[in-house]
Amino acid sequence: MRIGILGAAKIAGTSLVRPARNVGDVTVAAIAARNPARASRYATRHGIPVTYSSYEELLDDSSLDAVYIPLPNALHGRWMARALESGKHVLCEKPFTANADEASDIAALAEKTRLVVMEAFHYRYHPLSERILDILASNEIGEIRSIDTVFCVPMPPSSRNIRWNYELGGGSMMDLGAYAAHMVRTFSGEEPAVVSAKARVHDVTIDRYLRAELAFPSGANGSMTVAMWSSTIFSLRLDIVGRRGRMRVSRPLSPQFFARIVTTTDAGRRVERTTRRPSYEFQLEAFRDALDGGPNLTPPADSVATMTLIDAAYRAAGLPLRLPA
Repeated sequence: MRIGILGAAKIAGTSLVRPARNVGDVTVAAIAARNPARASRYATRHGIPVTYSSYEELLDDSSLDAVYIPLPNALHGRWMARALESGKHVLCEKPFTANADEASDIAALAEKTRLVVMEAFHYRYHPLSERILDILASNEIGEIRSIDTVFCVPMPPSSRNIRWNYELGGGSMMDLGAYAAHMVRTFSGEEPAVVSAKARVHDVTIDRYLRAELAFPSGANGSMTVAMWSSTIFSLRLDIVGRRGRMRVSRPLSPQFFARIVTTTDAGRRVERTTRRPSYEFQLEAFRDALDGGPNLTPPADSVATMTLIDAAYRAAGLPLRLPA
């Protein structure tokens, strides 16, 4: 698989370039940036052989099989559509699009082109996620009664950080909240409704903190608490309470960094740790294999459901939905 990068984003080094060195049959072959000098510097730093001065030029390169899109959130949909129209498979950073309507449009286009489109929820491809699902399927803790996510990471307000820019699709719910929304859906196996939500804003549009209360069809309840700037300095955890026990997962977003699962039942307390191999390598392997018919755990239909939940949280909090740039 020969893959190109749209945009000289810092995350691409962690999420694609370095993993590609340890994943067979994957070559990061080209990068495009609107600033040619920046593309050239990035290519030199990471050993990428070809640079382009526009995204269109890269997409017109017939030697590339796929593209990775780490652009600002509000640009994801536009460039996914252009990539699909050019015949390229797509690995796109989360959140999938600016909102659920745009996600539905991309899902329809992906179905029409029959190309692989994968949302880059790298945690989902790490063995930690499969272990969580195995424990839940074993009924060890019983039927889920509640599922809560708390993802707070300090990212001080800055005009240089796209997460604080509404026009580019910023906000806590779009950043950390994308993981929260995806996790409550994935591990519950249900599509929750947002009962209520409360946000604290940096300005009238950007949520620096948002908490949404959830209700599930099974009768379970849950919550998503996410923040880029709040009194909770740092917290990354997933809590699941069942009829017979509970599970707490620390650092589920980045399992390679000392994540652990603590399961507590009447039988006692068990602590499990996982491989330190980067989640991004598992994700890249899965994307490569999906091009040959392998499973895609984060396809467009899944992305539409996640974006629908994000939109519902914003509506409940009285904030505007993000819009495509």
